[in-house]
Amino acid sequence: KSHHPRAIEAAIKYFLVQAAASTLLLFSSMVNAWHTGQWDITQLSHPTSSLLLTTAIAMKLGLVPFHFWFPEVLQGSPLTTAMLLSTVMKFPPITILFLTSHSLNPTLLTTMAIASAALGGWMGLNQTQIRKVLAFSSISHLGWMSITLIYNPKLTLMTFYIYCIMTGAIFLTLNTTKSLKLSTMMTSWTKTPMLNTTLMMTLLSLAGLPPLTGFLPKWLIIQELSKQEMTAPATMIAILSLLGLFFYLRLAYYSTITLPPNPANHMKQWHTNKPTNTLIAALSSTSTLLLPLSPMTLALI
Repeated sequence: KSHHPRAIEAAIKYFLVQAAASTLLLFSSMVNAWHTGQWDITQLSHPTSSLLLTTAIAMKLGLVPFHFWFPEVLQGSPLTTAMLLSTVMKFPPITILFLTSHSLNPTLLTTMAIASAALGGWMGLNQTQIRKVLAFSSISHLGWMSITLIYNPKLTLMTFYIYCIMTGAIFLTLNTTKSLKLSTMMTSWTKTPMLNTTLMMTLLSLAGLPPLTGFLPKWLIIQELSKQEMTAPATMIAILSLLGLFFYLRLAYYSTITLPPNPANHMKQWHTNKPTNTLIAALSSTSTLLLPLSPMTLALI
């Protein structure tokens, strides 16, 4: 067990934020029951309860302006725990968002989505800790999911699934190479060259570059927003994704650099023959090769 002060701080922050968000969620249900006489959370007809529910879910997910806890908690957690917090622990709030999507405020969600995409990109630019970069990447992706929630909830779910696959692949790869910051990531090429190559491809996929899987949700979301005649938000969120592209490219470059700038007395990492991890192989393959299957994916949603 890790008894590092940062780990304890992260655990307390996570507990307090989630407890407060759960309380708000119950309170929104109670306000709705008081005004309408029904306890069904999927039928929120009162504006106050709808606003409270949106706030509670935003707190649980880490949407702007309730995002402050997420990078700190991820930074204080081991890589495997950080992976679970970024993927599996977001399933319940996303499910509630999906169920209540028709009764949420579109203007509020669009504003929060664009703010999340902007802040996730800007705050990730100057980070040297990989977990913090991935935390801001997560906030940015949540913005993409939220903006299309009202108009096409199934597309939001598909975006979330693809995001989980890509983030899971990155965290598991980083856990294998034991890279926590950019300086150690630069020297990991000598240890696992093939794994670092697939990491580069997965990072570019997370950035949303065209031949890779990560381009699919961005493409479909911009298409959906154009159908809804929301060209201004679509343009804004597309431009804001360029901020994220900068730090994804920096991570991709650092993961494959063969001769990083180091002092002469720097200890090199040795290439060790490790057993192959089937899960990393499956997730990395899915993260890069799914775009040709987009017609089938479109048929499913």
